[in-house]
Amino acid sequence: MNKKIAFLYNVRHIYPDPNDPISQLEADFDDQETIDLMIRYFKKAGFEVLPIEANEKAYINLYKKRGKIELVFNYSLGLNGKDRYAHIPAFCEMLKIPYTGSSPLTNALAMNKAMAKSILLANNIPTLPYQLFKDDYVVLSEKLNFPLIVKPIGQGSSAGITNESVVNDTDHLRNRIEFIINLFKEPALVEPFLTGREFSVAMLGNPPIILPIIESDHTKLPSNYLPLDSLEVKWFFEEESSDNNVICPAKIEKDLEDKISVICREVWEALNIHDLCRIDLRCDNSGNPYVLDINSPPGLIPPEISKTSYFPLSGRVAGIDYENLIRRVINAALSRIGIKSGVKKS
Repeated sequence: MNKKIAFLYNVRHIYPDPNDPISQLEADFDDQETIDLMIRYFKKAGFEVLPIEANEKAYINLYKKRGKIELVFNYSLGLNGKDRYAHIPAFCEMLKIPYTGSSPLTNALAMNKAMAKSILLANNIPTLPYQLFKDDYVVLSEKLNFPLIVKPIGQGSSAGITNESVVNDTDHLRNRIEFIINLFKEPALVEPFLTGREFSVAMLGNPPIILPIIESDHTKLPSNYLPLDSLEVKWFFEEESSDNNVICPAKIEKDLEDKISVICREVWEALNIHDLCRIDLRCDNSGNPYVLDINSPPGLIPPEISKTSYFPLSGRVAGIDYENLIRRVINAALSRIGIKSGVKKS
């Protein structure tokens, strides 16, 4: 019996908008158009694909169809709860279905920025000092000085990170903490706001290769945009500008490139990442890079829809088109698990 690749995904129903806070709750998800095109790419790459939306019925569908599934391609970020990135991998492990990407524990840690930072700090991997706030009663740590940036602890795709996220006084800090807690129903993470160069590093395979590094060149942003990868920048400026700020490969000195590569490999090992991820870093004014975020799984929007989806962009610069990128992620997972594919190919 030929088995299939099950494709697990979440559908977005409203495009993220910095002026519409509710819209940011689905920023991690993808439009139906993106999902449909990804399914066509699975077929184009030669795989039989079984699409399953990662909603409340996802476990039931996986349970019923587990005998037909050789591998789950996990592109889901879960629906609810503080550990939602772990939901689909946990279902797969319960049902003994192999899947792409990292374990439930790794994905949960990647989602929780504070927990991820604590592990990085324990492994002497450079990341910024931080403070968590569960309410708007602000007693700022002596390690933190303005300007600061306020983020939700467990969101991706720049949800909750806008021009308003950078704060320079206690009143603004308190207001932003209150906004994050009320909107996302989770603690707010506060850390120093760096103004050095910002990079994103895509990693693929086991052990991973580092694809061409991306730089977000904030000098190209309009004057009304603060220099950071905010919701405004990622969802509007990068997509609409003919001269956007995404540079790949980054024009980067060899010493800095080597330092970033070492840091990213250390993150991969410390968090036990599998198959693919994307790591975001930013430098201080002295050029020292610090890990900001770990994206597991990373966004994989096809180029027909977004030319600036970071992981596919980095792949294209490395000579890996989207069809082959999908194929390489699947093959990396199958090889790691020790499975010789029985998936029917065209």
